Amino acid sequence: MKAGKIAFGTESVIESIEKGKAVFVLISEDASSKSKENMKFLCEKNNVKIVEYGTIENISKSIGKQNKSVICIKDKNLGEEIYKIICGGEAIG
Repeated sequence: MKAGKIAFGTESVIESIEKGKAVFVLISEDASSKSKENMKFLCEKNNVKIVEYGTIENISKSIGKQNKSVICIKDKNLGEEIYKIICGGEAIG
């Protein structure tokens, strides 16, 4: 997060997607249906991978923030590795 390779929160994620900086979007399973629909539409429109995974609490803890239901990875290598792990691929290393 300190390296600026992720964006968190709806507005920041939307901005990253629209500017073409997002590689991968992670949205919590317990996010609102409207948020999920909007984010999925935006990701499909901009050809960005999106996965529903975890809870708001899990995602928030992983980045050291509170009440964040959506994050995006802006670094290609990091995004691809996290996507592989979540979707059943091999772990890093």
